[in-house]
Amino acid sequence: MATRTDTTSTTGTLTGGGAPIVGGHRGDGPGPEVMDAATLKGDSVVNSSGDDLGTIEAIMLDVTSGRIAYAVLSFGGFLGMGSKLFAIPWSALALDASEKRFILDVPKERLENAPGFDKDHWPSMADTTWATQVHSYYNVRPYWDDELGSSRSSDPRTTTGYDENR
Repeated sequence: MATRTDTTSTTGTLTGGGAPIVGGHRGDGPGPEVMDAATLKGDSVVNSSGDDLGTIEAIMLDVTSGRIAYAVLSFGGFLGMGSKLFAIPWSALALDASEKRFILDVPKERLENAPGFDKDHWPSMADTTWATQVHSYYNVRPYWDDELGSSRSSDPRTTTGYDENR
């Protein structure tokens, strides 16, 4: 498994530390580059071999940076009972827009041995020690180390071509 760097999606969008997009196409309306997070809850997650790894239970935002920190993956159990939850760094996932699912490039056995938690005992996701370990486990650079929007200007609040004297 290689460490992720900036990549270009199939739609030509520089993804930076975000999830790359495979398949799908641009059409009318939002997506696949900008989507309602609620539409992603319940999406399946598979590995590159096509093994079922579970479903997306939640998408966790880092409110202070305005970035997606993790997807919470539910794996195992039966009818949602006894399933284990995993914080998956957003940059470790790829969106398969044509199949409406995510791809996590890890063998099923590696996920089974990953640090996880249960629905009643969530970790402190703001704890940098914990967060660094999670990103390291999935071999991706922590999102807080990535430049925000590498395709934007240095200040993400500015708009290219905006004339403030208008």
